[in-house]
Amino acid sequence: MITGTSSGTAALDSGTRELTRVLVLFSLTGRLTGERTALGTLVERFDFGRFALHLKSSEAVLPMPVLVEDVPPADLGLPHGDHGLALSAVEIAVLATPRGDVTLVLDCEFEGPTPTDALAAWLAATCFDRDRITLGGRPLLEVLRGRLTAREPLAFGQNVHQLVFPGGELREQLLAADADQRSVRLNEIVYRGRMATTEPPNLRDHGTTLSAHGRGVSVHAGWAGHVENGLTLVALGMISALAVLQRTRLAAFEAMRANEQAMARSPYEIRSLISQLSAEVNELQLDLAFGVEAYVDSLLIPEMVMEAFQSSLRDALGIRDSLDNSARMVERLTSVISARSAALDAELSERDDRRDRTVSVLVAIATLIALPPTLLLAFFGVNATNVSDHRSIFSAQYLPAYFLAWVPFLVLAVIGYVRIIRTGRRSGSLLTAPTPIPAQRPPTGG
Repeated sequence: MITGTSSGTAALDSGTRELTRVLVLFSLTGRLTGERTALGTLVERFDFGRFALHLKSSEAVLPMPVLVEDVPPADLGLPHGDHGLALSAVEIAVLATPRGDVTLVLDCEFEGPTPTDALAAWLAATCFDRDRITLGGRPLLEVLRGRLTAREPLAFGQNVHQLVFPGGELREQLLAADADQRSVRLNEIVYRGRMATTEPPNLRDHGTTLSAHGRGVSVHAGWAGHVENGLTLVALGMISALAVLQRTRLAAFEAMRANEQAMARSPYEIRSLISQLSAEVNELQLDLAFGVEAYVDSLLIPEMVMEAFQSSLRDALGIRDSLDNSARMVERLTSVISARSAALDAELSERDDRRDRTVSVLVAIATLIALPPTLLLAFFGVNATNVSDHRSIFSAQYLPAYFLAWVPFLVLAVIGYVRIIRTGRRSGSLLTAPTPIPAQRPPTGG
């Protein structure tokens, strides 16, 4: 089981284990707040030995324990029984990253012998039938939902990694057996009894220690407890990063679909769509930076033992390629949003120009309309011999005055209207794509 923090005394990285230990890491969908709780930080809660100094400097990016609880071994139930294995201790831990991504850890120790075929069956059950795991007769996730407050309902994700730390007889068999026997045992454990090959996957054998892993199971024999916890942290980071990558890929597709299917009919709706898509892209970029990149390099634990396992597991999971592809998808989505925003700005600018021209024309027309009545009122208001007190202002006698007052301004209005129309046509032609000029063929020599 995971023990408390060591006293700081020097300790070897290799060690002897009496009981086989298995840690099962489940990625969970849903979000939890990765804030400091009464449980303390990961380094304060668990023993990382000489790696603790490195981890203390990186506590800001480490997952935080939000639930750690020892449960009676008899309470943990598998859908097909215990496969002949006897649990001696079970600890449940729920960890949340600063971005809120959740990983469930089952830390189990077995008493008595742990044959490879029984261990493979137990690993297969906890992986492929994880939805049917119970705790105290109730579904495991149902119990967790009652003890945790999540932003979204917790559910099992796609990713599982199981770390096997052989103890007792199994440890001796793996370390002392010849190459052929060891390969058979390792392949049975790593592939959960479903596949057998002659070469163990990603094997590193140092005589007193041994490590081998596939995508979903890793076997580490002969290591001390603090190294086991360090290897578990590496695997936890990989599983969490892979889950974030999968979520990011789906979110990028959803943003692309929202952009394609948007029925925006006004600049306001388009601006709202751009704001929404931009916020989603910002979240995707944060997820890639702080949910993936922060866990896929050797900066957390810059030690050769951890780096070798991290690099090998990262390659087996294909995280680097997936990260590069997802980053390119988000980058292109950003380009699409920027292009839509630029098109909107151009459209709004053109609309503002049209509106300004319309207002200017209306003001000019209003001024033109107001001038003739002003002149006529001034004409009738003067005390002149041409104005008779006995005639109406609508008398035919005054038609020349009306003609002189209105015709020049009407001519000016017609000329201005024609010029505005021509200007609009010229500006419209600037918005159309120019006709490409066919390339001329170079002259050929005689």
